[in-house]
Amino acid sequence: MSHTLSELLKQSSARHSHLCPRQVLGVRMGLAGLAALGLQAPFEKGDAIVIIETDGCFADGIEVSTGASLGHRNLRVVDFGKIAATFVDLQTGLTIRLSPRKNVRGRAETYAPEMKSRYYAQLHGYQRMPDNELFIFREVVLKPPLKAILSKPGFRMECEHCGEEIINERQVVVNGRALCQACANLGYYFEARDE
Repeated sequence: MSHTLSELLKQSSARHSHLCPRQVLGVRMGLAGLAALGLQAPFEKGDAIVIIETDGCFADGIEVSTGASLGHRNLRVVDFGKIAATFVDLQTGLTIRLSPRKNVRGRAETYAPEMKSRYYAQLHGYQRMPDNELFIFREVVLKPPLKAILSKPGFRMECEHCGEEIINERQVVVNGRALCQACANLGYYFEARDE
């Protein structure tokens, strides 16, 4: 069941009680990325994965336009602080990364000249711009490879240091010991210690 741009923007804005330019970019990028793979939006669970490079409003736009979600393991966040997303066709392996074109904010204003503020010019201009003027499309190769990203969903083991369970083959082997990423000093946190 495909939705119009207007319907998708309403769904995205319902999550925030307003619509912002990043949500529009997310919805538009989701639709353009799937179209570049030749897939319908929303896609079926086993058809594709989407890797986004930031969270927030942009992510909501991607979710509503593609149907991808963290819970279905077909949406991944690799936080580079960029409004960008990579779309992977799981059947063909075709992998395409989309990002906004340079100076896209200024160009958006030319598509909404009736808007007095830059914010509203972007909000409306992003809705009107053709995909090829809004985004750069690049074929890319994943690092790590798709097999490692997908992993084995039923796989479980314990970290040999902290004892916490590790799922989805996310362990790291250090000096012959299977560790969680935090214990291997690859985590996003460390234990606070009393000094």
